[in-house]
Amino acid sequence: MSYYADSNGVKIYYQVRGEGDPLVLIMGFGADGNLWEQHVKEYEKHFKCLLIDNRGVGNSDQPPGPYSTDLMAEDTLAVMKHAGVEKARVAGISMGGAIAQQLALNYPEKVHSLALISTWPRFNNYAITVYENLKKLRVTSKPDEFMELLQLWIFAPPYYEDHLEDLKAAQVSALNNPNPQTSSGFNGQLDACINHNVVERLHEIRLPTLITVGEMDIFTPPEFSKILHQGIEGSIYVNFPEGGHVHHWEDLERFNKVSSTFFLQN
Repeated sequence: MSYYADSNGVKIYYQVRGEGDPLVLIMGFGADGNLWEQHVKEYEKHFKCLLIDNRGVGNSDQPPGPYSTDLMAEDTLAVMKHAGVEKARVAGISMGGAIAQQLALNYPEKVHSLALISTWPRFNNYAITVYENLKKLRVTSKPDEFMELLQLWIFAPPYYEDHLEDLKAAQVSALNNPNPQTSSGFNGQLDACINHNVVERLHEIRLPTLITVGEMDIFTPPEFSKILHQGIEGSIYVNFPEGGHVHHWEDLERFNKVSSTFFLQN
């Protein structure tokens, strides 16, 4: 089932899958809730899953910026309220993990436990430059070529050995996408990523927290996740040795097992 929540006049689209205790799923920049599919096939066996299209992508509104992870946490809260969810387990990938941090910091009573996947508490200057560069290249690149660039950033080299045709198929899908992300949505989401900074507040997160990272991630390097781990007392840190930014796809079976087990126990 799919629905729209109202977040201060912005329509936020979400889907509901499965039954049980609620699990809120927040995707990264440029991606809609459908990209949780390979994980939801497992999660929906145990949980009522809310798959959110963040503002700026998919079926949600794509208003002009500025966007922030604070603002997008408010969007997530609006979805929870609309779905009648008082408290939930929350998983966030990349930008979704940054949004999840803000939700846990600003509304700790709404979060039961937390999974932070390929994410960060603050960018360094190198990461800021990468994201600013993506804004420029998206304007000058064809959609399939830009997808190829993103794939080179987010997938680790081992994945290319057995999945090259799958990667090329995704490039073709990007070229033929009937509902591409707007420039305001893309730039707004990147600005939210660039300006996210909660390093000084990490100690305030006192929830069961799982942190997963690909050891070969060059997009949001393991050092970022280690800062999260050091700052969030009692957090669990799990690395994927041959995984990149999208280790959750590259080692799908292990990731689904690790994350499902964590949420079932927390």
